[in-house]
Amino acid sequence: MSYTNFTLDVDADGIALVTWDMPGRSMNVFTEEAMRELNSIVDHVASDAAIKGVVITSGKDSFSGGADITMLQKMLATFAVEKEKDLEKATKALFDNAGYMTGLFRKIETCGKPWVSAINGTCMGGAFEMSLACHGRVAADSDKVKMALPEVKIGIFPGAGGTQRVPRLTDQQQALQMLTTGQTLTPQKAKSMGLIHEIAEPKKLVETAKAMIKNGLKPVAPWDEKGFKLPSGPIYSAAGANLWPPAIAILRRETYGNYPAAAAILKCVYEGLLVPFDTALRIEQRYFTEIMQTKEAAAMIRSLFVSLQELNKGARRPAGVPDTKFKKIGILGAGFMGAGIAYVTAKAGIPVVLLDRDMESAEKGKAHSDSLMADQVKKGRAKPEEKDKLLSLITPTADYADLAGCDLVVEAVFEDSAVKKLATEKAEAVLKSSAIFASNTSTIPITSLAKNSARPKNFVGIHFFSPVDKMMLVEIILGKKTGDKALAMAIDFVRAIKKTPIVVNDTRGFYVNRCVLRYMSEAYKMLIEGVPAAMIENAAKAAGMPVGPLALTDETAIDLAQKIMKQTIKDLGEKAVDPKQMALINTMVDTHGRFGRKNGKGFYDYPAKPAKKKLWPGLKNIYPQLEPEKVDYEELKERLLVTIALEAVRVMEEGIVTDPREADVGSILAFGFAPFTGGALSYIDGIGAKRFVKIAKGLQKKYGAEFKAPKLLLDMAEKGETFYQRFDPYQKGEVRKAA
Repeated sequence: MSYTNFTLDVDADGIALVTWDMPGRSMNVFTEEAMRELNSIVDHVASDAAIKGVVITSGKDSFSGGADITMLQKMLATFAVEKEKDLEKATKALFDNAGYMTGLFRKIETCGKPWVSAINGTCMGGAFEMSLACHGRVAADSDKVKMALPEVKIGIFPGAGGTQRVPRLTDQQQALQMLTTGQTLTPQKAKSMGLIHEIAEPKKLVETAKAMIKNGLKPVAPWDEKGFKLPSGPIYSAAGANLWPPAIAILRRETYGNYPAAAAILKCVYEGLLVPFDTALRIEQRYFTEIMQTKEAAAMIRSLFVSLQELNKGARRPAGVPDTKFKKIGILGAGFMGAGIAYVTAKAGIPVVLLDRDMESAEKGKAHSDSLMADQVKKGRAKPEEKDKLLSLITPTADYADLAGCDLVVEAVFEDSAVKKLATEKAEAVLKSSAIFASNTSTIPITSLAKNSARPKNFVGIHFFSPVDKMMLVEIILGKKTGDKALAMAIDFVRAIKKTPIVVNDTRGFYVNRCVLRYMSEAYKMLIEGVPAAMIENAAKAAGMPVGPLALTDETAIDLAQKIMKQTIKDLGEKAVDPKQMALINTMVDTHGRFGRKNGKGFYDYPAKPAKKKLWPGLKNIYPQLEPEKVDYEELKERLLVTIALEAVRVMEEGIVTDPREADVGSILAFGFAPFTGGALSYIDGIGAKRFVKIAKGLQKKYGAEFKAPKLLLDMAEKGETFYQRFDPYQKGEVRKAA
């Protein structure tokens, strides 16, 4: 019998080698077809007496990425339609569909023949759950091998036996840590946890797996044997009493109850370990069906998986422009930002020329990469030879002539129009005519900077976020004359350095900074109102933000906030900045000398390590304080999210961002906008435009014009539209290119 996604070869010892190699895909995933084929393979193996056991491996560099998430999206779309007709029937169908993979893996586990999973590369989600259902697991001793159950990161959880097999193979504490964080495991870590049996040389992987079967591997899972005991003892034991109460508290501390899937994992493990295995699988299936229906799951799957993948694959890249293979990149400015861009470029294997005003400054910029790689080597995440290779790709210089032959130059000099003009002219004098010039400005409009260029169609903005090595988002900004080739090459560069590009039209602050400034501004207003600083920071975290607005201001520097405010007044007039907020920032900087983390004192005090930062006590003396009991904590949370979301709407209304995927993914990757909402626009879609407008109007009445709903939103509320309907990114025949 032949299969589309698998091959089956039986050797002289009667061991079947099942090789998973899906045609036309770079990575194997569980589609409906792949699961049906695997099901028939299990039937064939079980009924053929000549087959003694099975080794399943991959024909690709990776093992598998797990379930095809778009398959889950289709299931949810079908459920949404069917539930309107008959909710009970639709829920039962969702439950049965959700349980298909569970049943298939249980079938492997109980088919009576031993199965060994030979893991040769990345093995994620459903593929690792399948491996856990096999009787033996061997992983190749390679850096390419990474194992994880990362579903919680996209609002769901391992629903094909993962929450039941992991805590039956390892201790409950490590199981909960792995399941609730989506922790990635190396072969060594997985083996120490008892999740795999052996680690083999990559060339001997299949041979080692077959040896397990030849050596009498039992075709029975440990939990199907009489007298099975949990590795860390039963739930109702002294160990269980020490683990579970704090585990629940820690989850609450980390998630603030915003992630239903994380809470469901604890319920699955706790309840599942109290009952026989098949009953436990049914409990897991019920919770999975419940979580699949949450708005958090739908929003996170869309933004953090589907949209993210589409943007990473170049969804916004103009058609018809050939792909770029970069041979040499130039970076102007070897300060913190330029040095970071040089590091990520060299890490991608691309030669870099790092230029600064003198050789000492350029060398200092290269030293940044040296220290980052030294840290990686120290932590065992990189090898010394990898460090040497990366550093060999960075050429520090003070001579513009060394930029000759660069395909693309990224300018990251000081935020001053005159300095940038000089850098542009000097670079263009030596660059080939086809080269692209990109400015990493964060405040100056690209169209005005492009006036310094002899070839404005080759001029584009590439806005990185700090620290460059950690921040995954890059804004690509189009000037009025930016051409398709410049946009395509900018996207190709961002993809080459493994970051996510979003395309933004030219405006003050672009997209991300406009939203971030609203977030900070709302916190300043709260301080001025007398809201205790701790309540502001705690409300932000409880709302789902990773960093409070005052801590974020400290990170970016309070004196920078002062400079931005002063520049805004200079450019747009006195009314452009709230005088009370200007007074607050002036008090912090000019009166108290508090610049933020960089000088050890801002809204927080930063004592010497290991002591932790703490809010500056003097804050409560600047404005009369409200009694905490009189402050509406839920409203604080709402204000912080709503102000950002409204700015995202304005950006869409102005045509600065034209694709809701970019607005959502950008808001999460750049400043961590409550990921459980799916991003700034999905947050509104989840509430509903009509209800959101009502919330905004209530806040406008109490707190001012910042909460005024834009006309776009009022129109959407009237028509009952969502952003993904109004700005459908998948409309056929339409290329959503910024102007």
